[in-house]
Amino acid sequence: MSSLAHHHRPALLRALTVAAAALVLLATALTDAAFAHGSATDPPSRNYGCWQRWGSKFQDPSMATQDPMCWQAWQADPNAMWNWNGLYREQVKGNHQAAIPDGQLCSAGRTQGGRYQALDAVGAWQAAPKSRNFAVTVFDQARHGADYIRVYVTRQGFDPTRQSLGWGNLELVSQIGNTPASQWQQGSNGVTISIPASAPGRTGRHIVYTIWQASHMDQSYYFCSDVTFS
Repeated sequence: MSSLAHHHRPALLRALTVAAAALVLLATALTDAAFAHGSATDPPSRNYGCWQRWGSKFQDPSMATQDPMCWQAWQADPNAMWNWNGLYREQVKGNHQAAIPDGQLCSAGRTQGGRYQALDAVGAWQAAPKSRNFAVTVFDQARHGADYIRVYVTRQGFDPTRQSLGWGNLELVSQIGNTPASQWQQGSNGVTISIPASAPGRTGRHIVYTIWQASHMDQSYYFCSDVTFS
């Protein structure tokens, strides 16, 4: 073997290793997506927002200063963003508070082996500006519809940049009952529904917490969406 070939072999092996790792990551994301279903898209859930803003440039170092909470989430587990539509738990049987401890609401009790744990991190997540009369839009990729959807908002005085989210910080502000996918707004890639809500007395930063109970089986989805109420 020539000395030139020997010199280039380590670099080639490194390149092949990186390429193989990228293919495994993509295959995992595509496989998981096949069994996933949706998210809150407006105001966006934390991982949907991170994917929407940075999915095409998730290795851009400027994210660390422009969007530091998304940066730490991408570093912790990129699959939490690629699989933005898979943040659920099964067989909760409606006992949401028993299944999900305080401080773990945004990750659905560290579901999926802790994949979404970084979404529980306390800090200044990018927040969508909203009026106190607003709506939550849920996207259902698999067209399963809902047994119910419940929308909560943090109580006035709660500071999501300094406090971890617990059930006692939330107030139910809106809900809908059984709603088949045929009654949702139809789209080429799935269906959407908007749930009107009102958060009187709220100003400043808050978390909108949405529980979507899908109709096809006992599968519960949990979304933390950061907002700023004017």
